[in-house]
Formats: sequence, C-alpha cells, structure tokens
Amino acid sequence: MTQQIELDGHSLITPEAIDAEFESATGSSQRHSALTDLDRAAREFEEGREPAEIGAWVTMLLHETRAGLATEEWRALIPLIQTHPVASYFLQDPLTRWSWDKPRGYSGDAHLLDLIYRHPKTSSEVENATPLGKALFEFTSHAPSSLANCDRRDILANLVDETARRKVEGAEILSFAAGHLREAERSKALADGTIARWVAVDQDPLSIAEIRDSFGGTAVEAVNGSARDLLGKRLDLGTFDLVYASGIYDYLTDKVAVKLTQRLLELVRPGGTFLFANYSRPIIVDGYLETFMNWTLLLRTEEDMLRIISDAAPADEWEHETFFGHERNIVYARLSRRS
Repeated sequence: MTQQIELDGHSLITPEAIDAEFESATGSSQRHSALTDLDRAAREFEEGREPAEIGAWVTMLLHETRAGLATEEWRALIPLIQTHPVASYFLQDPLTRWSWDKPRGYSGDAHLLDLIYRHPKTSSEVENATPLGKALFEFTSHAPSSLANCDRRDILANLVDETARRKVEGAEILSFAAGHLREAERSKALADGTIARWVAVDQDPLSIAEIRDSFGGTAVEAVNGSARDLLGKRLDLGTFDLVYASGIYDYLTDKVAVKLTQRLLELVRPGGTFLFANYSRPIIVDGYLETFMNWTLLLRTEEDMLRIISDAAPADEWEHETFFGHERNIVYARLSRRS
C-alpha cells in the first residue's frame, strides 16, 4: 500500500514525478549531492549514531545547499527533502513535529516558542517523545537560533524593566503580536507592581487565553487583534512608554513592515521607545527551517532594518540604533522618540 504524504493539506508529488522533476530542473548535480547526503543521514540514524551529530551536519548541509542554489532551484528541492525517508527521523523531535503539523494553522506560533523555551507547559510533549525524538529535541532546542529566541525573551523583559525604572508613576507597555508574553514571567517590574499597564495584543485566541490564564490579576491586559486591525485603526489602545513587536516582522514584506512601523510609532509617547526585531540573514538553520519544519521566514540584514527605519521614522523626531542578539541570529532596531 502506497503511503500518501501531505504538506499543509496538499498532496505532494509522487516518486515518479520526483524523478521527472529532478531530471528536468537545473542545478541537478548539487541537488543530487544533497539527497545522497540525506541517504547517508538516514543510514546513520539506523546505525545509532549520535542524533545531535547528525542534526548538526544535516543542518549545515541544508544551509550550504540553500546558499548555493538559485531561489527557484532551492524551492524545487524543498519537497524532495521533505519527502525523503530521513524526514521521519527528524519529525520525531517534538519541536520539529509541531512546526511541521501547525496545529494552530500557521508557522511560528506561541506554543512553538514555548517548546523552544522548554517551558514547563510543554514538558509532557517532550516526555512522550521517542528516545530519538528526545535526543533530537536536545539538539534543536539548544541550537543557536533557539537560544537566540530565549535571549530575545530576556532582552524584552530587561527593556520593560528599564522602562519601568524611568517612569516613577508607573510605566505603560504595549507588546504587539505578543504570543504567550513569556517575557512577562521574567519581568521584575511586573512582579513588583511598578507597571501601570501592559497591553498584549495578538490575533490568536489561544494565545490571548493563555495570557489571561497566566497573568490574570496583574497589570497585563490581553487584547485580541491583528496587524490588519491596527493598520485599519480598529484598535483603540492609547499611547505607551514602550512599544515592541518582536516576532511579526519575519512575516512582513518591506512595504507592510514600513506601514506597521509607522502605525506603532504613533502609539509611542514623547521620550518613549519602540523596538522591533527580525531573524537576521543569513542564519545556519534556514534550510532546516524551510524543509523539515516547513517554516519560512523573511530574513533581514542590519541594512534592511535601517531602510525600514529610514522610510518609517522621521530623523528629526526619532533617534535609532541597531544591535544583534545571541550569535547574530536576531537583529534588533530600537527607536527613541525625542521629548
């Protein structure tokens, strides 16, 4: 019986079609080499080689293959990698599996980040994984890109606390596309009660429910809303001492990124701060993300971030700086409104 494999609800091509595609597409030599290396990886999984070692060199293989192919050639190769037998090993990792399955209907959801954070609420998923899955989870959750997400959470918590220290009467904070707002768990200012209001906006009702469950009775207010709602001025949020959007720009074209930045800057008070972040280009895990995790991000360089700032923020009103997080996996832009 032939197994039918599906990707996001659409049936993938057959082995015969794969062969035809492989023969007709350009870049066949490099593609063949990559698939041969994945054959080797599958054998090494079978032979019991250390999973982290396999994961590391496959990640680098996919990164180098992606970098060496034209965009169209790489896109043609992705389905061949996703249907390769080695995928069945990587998909035993709870983190990779969640990204592939997309239980919430989209990539990069807040529960995926909880897995990356190794949050206690995800412990049962890891405990129920196969031994190989647990070993691969140790690799993926400690990859530089995953550690960069943990670093981002801490950067946000520190920025909130810094803002609270500057506002004696109580800081007001806005997190846009907030996910589960896990940085709030690490905020000393929230614990000390020195934040007057912390508005967390997200379009996912499950994320909103999680925020309310986690931070009920605190200064945190969860608001269900999207970028479309914000751009359409259908959200009446007020103004804030700190506004940040740390996880949405990876999915926005430059045109939309500029418009969203302009709108969010309108919510920043004089003397206040706006911060946004993006996965940087390149990152080593880009090929792994786009294949086994089926997670495509719009990566940006520091120069890309500066162009967004230039197009969105008048220089006479805003000061800005850019910086990188853990191992340069995430690039940040921080804008300060002149008083």
